This record gives sequence, C-alpha cells and structure tokens, in this order.
Amino acid sequence: MRVLITGSSGLIGTNVGLALLKRGDEVIGVDKRENTWTDKIDTRLIDLVAASPDDLKIGAKPDVVLHLAANAKVFELVSHPERALDNVKTLFTALEHSRRETIPMVFASSREVYGDIHRHVTDEADADFVVAESPYSASKIAGEALVYSYSRCYGLPHLVFRFSNVYGRYDNDLERMERVIPLFVDRVARAQPIVVFGKEKILDFTYVDDAVRGVLAGIDALVAGTLRDETINLASGQGATLVDVVNLIGLTLNTEPQARYEPTRAGEVTRYVADLTKARDLLGYDPVTPLTRGLPLAIKWQQQTFAGKP
Repeated sequence: MRVLITGSSGLIGTNVGLALLKRGDEVIGVDKRENTWTDKIDTRLIDLVAASPDDLKIGAKPDVVLHLAANAKVFELVSHPERALDNVKTLFTALEHSRRETIPMVFASSREVYGDIHRHVTDEADADFVVAESPYSASKIAGEALVYSYSRCYGLPHLVFRFSNVYGRYDNDLERMERVIPLFVDRVARAQPIVVFGKEKILDFTYVDDAVRGVLAGIDALVAGTLRDETINLASGQGATLVDVVNLIGLTLNTEPQARYEPTRAGEVTRYVADLTKARDLLGYDPVTPLTRGLPLAIKWQQQTFAGKP
C-alpha cells in the first residue's frame, strides 16, 4: 500500500507513518516543516495553504490520502483566527487532489465539532454543526462538511476520524513545547509553576498507540473497500480532569506540582468523553492504554529524548 500523509511531521503523522513503514507499506509525507524525529519518512516540504492540488502529485499514485495537516491549538486559533481559515485551505488542496486522482481520503477531525457539550452528547450522530465554540472547531466543522460534500457530489470514498487529546511519543519538540501534557511534564520536572485553565474540565486523553491502531484499521478497510463514508470517534472512552493529569505527572515524577488554577479560556471545551460504539463495531477498535498507563510512558519517552538538553 502507498499512503500520502499530509501533516506527516506531527504527532499522529509521525507515529502513523512509522507504523506503516514498519509493516512494509510505502509512505510519502507532506508537511511545511521538517520532521525533527525521524528521517525514515520521505517528506516533501509543501505549504498546502499556498499549494495547488497538482503539487501533491508525487511519484506513483497513492492508494489513500491521510489528511492530518492542521493548525491544532484551540486557544492559539482564538488569538489568530486566520489560522483556522488556513485549515480549510489545506483540506481543500488535499481534497481536490483526491478528487482529481480518484483517491480515497481519511480526514482527521476533532471532538471539538461536538462543541462544549453540557448535554453530554458524544456519539457521532449528534455533533453540533450549528454552534462552533472556537475558530478551530469551526475549521473542523467546515472540513467535515467539505468532505461530506465531495462524497455526495463526486462519490469520493472517505473516513472521518474525530480524535480527542492525542498524546505520547513525538508529542513535542524543543521549539514547540506548547501542547498541554508535554508542557506540564517539562515544567513540573523543572519545579517550575504551571497554570491550569479549567479545573472543572473532563476530557478524553488518547494515547497515541491506540489512535494509530484505529487509523491503520480504517486505512486498511477503506482501501479494501469494506468500509467507507463513515465518521468515527477515536479516543480512549475514559474521562479525566486536568487535576488528574497534573497529579499523575507529579506522582510519576515524584514531585509536588506548583499548579495555579484559572478559569477556562474562551473557545475551550470543558467536557468530552467519547462514545466508542462505532469504532468498536466497524474497526474492532479497543483502546488498551488508559491515562494511568499512557502518561508514565509519555513522561519516560520525554525524559529520555530530552535528557541533557536545555
């Protein structure tokens, strides 16, 4: 199988790309930045915001496009809403390439499309496509709508995966220490204070190996023609508060975190725990790494990777 991955230098892209290579598949990566973790993924530096669909014609025709490329930090896109528009532009470029070349697509969406669910709705049929909590969630809602429209108008086979707080190996680098778990781990390990926005939040944190297994199962089924045109949650199915995360980090590092709690910021979801019924039924998806096991694994990887570095 030949897989084109956009956003191949990121957390999910790197892990999926390496997993595909390990089992003997061919991977072509596309990203606007170099992969700082590995040189095993053949990566082309392309900014999809400014690119044309033809720029994705790289060698032989792929069997599937996995579109992961996106600006993914919710509050960052509240401060810079133009980056949400870039998310839609990058998807359009990839979608047009898939349409013109007749290539099935897997689109990485987010639990953000559900909005701030005080109703506790978590199954795929009940996402709130009317009210977007943030520019980021709006970009994912728009992205899903585009994918569905290409399916209806052009018959493009697709899968949409709604990810939730994926963390683990390759979650950060020295110049981009901004994602919440690696940021907290770094600062707690250095005995530096942290600010936690939203003590009341309950979120579904997904260890990356579980997410990768779900993605590979979906890719295989889509290429084989046994599954198409479905929207599926990929998460852990278990909720945890940010207080839980901070305490588990402190316990793993044997350090008392210096945490200050502030109100949830604009655009941030306060509650989400995924319904995994469709993932289990359609993909045989069964996450095996709860936060209590996955977070120590992520911390161990981070410590080993950045040992001795400033």
